[in-house]
Amino acid sequence: MMDYELIICIVNTGFTDVVMTAAKEHGARGGTVLHGRGTANKEAEEFFSITVQPDKEMVMILVPSDIKNDVLHAIYQAAGLKTVGQGIAFAMPVTNVVGISSPKNNENSDASKAPVNKV
Repeated sequence: MMDYELIICIVNTGFTDVVMTAAKEHGARGGTVLHGRGTANKEAEEFFSITVQPDKEMVMILVPSDIKNDVLHAIYQAAGLKTVGQGIAFAMPVTNVVGISSPKNNENSDASKAPVNKV
């Protein structure tokens, strides 16, 4: 069974397409976008030499562990803190996954027998 990681990227509103384009170029298949509001203060703005826009979007991307580093690096290059997207990204291990199809899983069309991938 394949191991997965959840990449979470928080960017300024309007930059989720940049994140997803970079991620897909390195093997990610899709993601989920959530809207939010940042709470950074003036000290953080001065420390990072950035201006913080309060409206944020969070992109969650589930990827196989073997491509995680490539996807994170691509996101950093396209939408990192030194870009107008001012994004940060990190990854977290995932212990169980259902509903993800892989070439091996496509042979089994019965949804009731969907495999649970355990890490």
